[in-house]
Amino acid sequence: MVLKKSSNNSKRWLKKHFNDPYVKERNRKNVRSRAWFKLKEINESENIFKNKMNIMDLGSNPGGWSEYARKKIGKYGIIFACDVLPMKSLKNVTFFHGDITKTEFLEKFLLIVKEYSWNVVMSDMSPNISGCSVVDNANMFKLSNIVLKIAIQVLNFQGYLIIKLFQGYGFDEYMQKIYNTFNFVKIYKPKASCMNSREVFIIAYGLKV
Repeated sequence: MVLKKSSNNSKRWLKKHFNDPYVKERNRKNVRSRAWFKLKEINESENIFKNKMNIMDLGSNPGGWSEYARKKIGKYGIIFACDVLPMKSLKNVTFFHGDITKTEFLEKFLLIVKEYSWNVVMSDMSPNISGCSVVDNANMFKLSNIVLKIAIQVLNFQGYLIIKLFQGYGFDEYMQKIYNTFNFVKIYKPKASCMNSREVFIIAYGLKV
């Protein structure tokens, strides 16, 4: 009975997935991920990406965000992408394969990226989902704190942070850190996010001195 229930759940998920209009549009446009549309919505709302920008994409696999940003900044901007998982190469994107939660890798990564002035640090990272919201949020904010630490160290004073968060346990506490760090902060829920998802995206810019 357990196997049958699991099989039925899988069939329902697959049916929902392939009927998703954004999945269909992803296939039609031949882009790397559904998340491409989330960043597109964010940019169309906030007009973030400009020609020749330097952009850091944390948690980049499979590359949808880098793919979208690359088209917006032109061939002279820089994109550094990083993920613990391997990512298929993307033209004019430099990929770093490593785990930013590991001190040794993070220190080496920061030494390289600090050589540049960064306009955008963006992160679509999320932890392995356990199904327990308290545990998932705690793990999410561990990652998010590292992203914020990187952003503070590398962004120019008018730079943007775009980061995915889960609403719920720990959200208000983390948001206070964002408000204390940036002059402008907006919470955004793209239409491409599933309606029942707890994910939102934080858009912040203008580091406080």
